[in-house]
Amino acid sequence: MKEFIQTLKNIWSLKELRDKIIFTLGIILVYRFASYISLPAINLAEVGDLLEHYKNQGGNKQGAGLLGLLSSFTGGAFSHASVMALGIMPYISASIIVQLMGMAIPYLQKLQKDGESGRNTLNQITRWLTIGVCLVQAPSYLTSITQLFLPYAQFQSAYYVEPNSIMFWLPSIVILVAGSVFAMWLGEKITDKGIGNGISILIMVGILSRLPEAFVQEMAVQNGKGGMGSIMILIEVIFWMLVVLLAVVLSVAVRKIPIQYVSRAQARGGVNRNLMQGARQWIPLKVNAAGVMPIIFAQALMFVPGLLTKVDESNTFLAGFKNVFSWQYNVLFALLIIIFSFFYTAITIPVNQMADDLKRNGGLVPKVRPGKETADYLDDILSKITLPGAIFLSIFAILPAIVHGTFVQTDAFALFFGGTSLLIMVGVILDTVQQINTYLLNHHYDGLMQSKLSRTTGY
Repeated sequence: MKEFIQTLKNIWSLKELRDKIIFTLGIILVYRFASYISLPAINLAEVGDLLEHYKNQGGNKQGAGLLGLLSSFTGGAFSHASVMALGIMPYISASIIVQLMGMAIPYLQKLQKDGESGRNTLNQITRWLTIGVCLVQAPSYLTSITQLFLPYAQFQSAYYVEPNSIMFWLPSIVILVAGSVFAMWLGEKITDKGIGNGISILIMVGILSRLPEAFVQEMAVQNGKGGMGSIMILIEVIFWMLVVLLAVVLSVAVRKIPIQYVSRAQARGGVNRNLMQGARQWIPLKVNAAGVMPIIFAQALMFVPGLLTKVDESNTFLAGFKNVFSWQYNVLFALLIIIFSFFYTAITIPVNQMADDLKRNGGLVPKVRPGKETADYLDDILSKITLPGAIFLSIFAILPAIVHGTFVQTDAFALFFGGTSLLIMVGVILDTVQQINTYLLNHHYDGLMQSKLSRTTGY
């Protein structure tokens, strides 16, 4: 505890780091304030919680669960008809599209290798693509609001303007696109002038903002009639902390591949000798190299099984795919995550390029020949560690369904026991802590160098 307090003092004593943290907190406050500003055409006092409206209209568990997940990424803005309802997710979608297209389009591949100028061009392409994604998602969001969650025939008092008119659609679409672009700009400002990882921090803040409300609801249910009381709340908190610990292990687990770098040096006296001067290093291959992307891809495809119920509504097996907490839904969900884990790892970890870079820089894996054998060796190791990582990731993804009804009573709190929300929170917090530690370490090195210089020169 004393070391933690000392670390906080060190952070506050560094003016540059202190200013970055204060700036980041200020941007977060602006983002959270904007998430409570409703669309001008909708009466926020009448909207309430769209999830509750949806359930009252007979909505199924699939729609409620998916809407709750989307709402958690935007800090509730999605379910409250906010100007920031789309949040930062269109930018994430655009980034994923650019990344996947970069593996097939030579022009984007060239930009990825052009250094700073190439990255700037890719960022500009991502920004324009974000606007395109917003122009698709904004009408879809307004359609879901006006036809599914808040039908005009039942909630006329919730609208200032009739939703069938152009005066509702055009301004609302423009405002939703502007809100998403504004969120993207805030994230980039945190990256440039704050502590970094701006986009990820905004997503994490949106998720964390829902945690207190979900925990209070769970406490009310457990302490109410039919609940198990405070003892069960304590058990849930302990189990949740254990899950967070396992998520940290999954995020940081690596398989170290030893590398020997060899250099040729010319001996003195004019005699040429091959001197093997090596420095032992490591290539860290992450057990979960794909991160949360397999879960995101799998969730996108899980809409399809729900549509199959329209073919045969009397089929109880197909009906299970409409419930995000059913065994049918989660078994298929877990299988898709395992498949996408191998797929995404294969396209994002270029083992052939890694082997070529090692060979070009004089590096080699002990007892493995440079070139193709090194690539095959890295690919074999990567395949072996991806399987347990993918299984572990799939367990995390379906853990909310496992704990829901077992001892967690509310849907909102169950979502924090795994899945995308928990992994994003853990990953962003670890990256932020690493950024802060880097600032502290750099300052420490600067202080040592200045002290040594003053002792040497006498100034």
